[in-house]
Amino acid sequence: MRKRAMFVGLMVAVCGLAMDQPARTGPPVQSAKPLKVFISVDMEGISGIVTADEANEKAADDYQYFRRIMTLEAGAAVEGALAAGAKEIWVRDAHGTGRNILPDLLDKNARLLRDWTYGPKSMMEGIDASFDAAIFVGYHAKAGTPDATIEHTMSGSVTDMSINGVSLPEGGFNALIAGLYNVPVVFASGDRALCEQIKGLLGEIETVAVKEGIGGAALCLHPEISREKIKAGVEKALRSPGKYKPYKMSPPYTLVLKLKDESMVEKGLFYPGVKRTGEWELTYTSNDLLDILKAFSYMRR
Repeated sequence: MRKRAMFVGLMVAVCGLAMDQPARTGPPVQSAKPLKVFISVDMEGISGIVTADEANEKAADDYQYFRRIMTLEAGAAVEGALAAGAKEIWVRDAHGTGRNILPDLLDKNARLLRDWTYGPKSMMEGIDASFDAAIFVGYHAKAGTPDATIEHTMSGSVTDMSINGVSLPEGGFNALIAGLYNVPVVFASGDRALCEQIKGLLGEIETVAVKEGIGGAALCLHPEISREKIKAGVEKALRSPGKYKPYKMSPPYTLVLKLKDESMVEKGLFYPGVKRTGEWELTYTSNDLLDILKAFSYMRR
């Protein structure tokens, strides 16, 4: 009994010492790898813009103002990504010259890709399998969409572009490029028509409508409100990136391009493998999605 009592007393003393020890401190354990995020930024879907001239550096007195708004909306997406724990962020300037975003207004943790390589990835140049999520800011609806602001598909010469029977806005085939590398699109901002269109293709991703088309006009949010909503929407999306799936189609890929005039059709026929399938319609098939994008880039010019 005496030995047992001594053993119990010793155990109580040891446990008491253990309980008196201070809790360990140190960096929190990371439950998942740090996020790497790709942000593609167009201009026509930025808050306040209602005409193509306002997004054209050669044509509008307002361009300098709106490129600043574009930069700040891109910056809001960066802030949202950082708040969600992103450790590496690429911003792709994807409008016009590719030289619109003002670098010093972006968070210093973001890297900015400017100008064009004229490769097939175009607005998604730089995307690869190392990214965890893609985000679209300032995007717009496809050509011919009613009550949409500056709706078009890459250029004014295209009336419709479809792949495997699905009519796509720019956000649609950019999502396909991301999907080629198993990267899901988790967020998009632009006008309301764009938000509805992109959800119809990709499912319930996070979106922010910064304006709503009313015929040729647009009812716009204040730029500060737009930025607040973009930051919150991006952060929310990136808090649970696993719920979003990459957008994919199965090969072979068949591109059908409808153009506006005969000269464009005749020029497009010079691309090897392109066939004329309608009055102003061209068709091209390939097992390589990047080859489809090369053909599209040639035919639409």
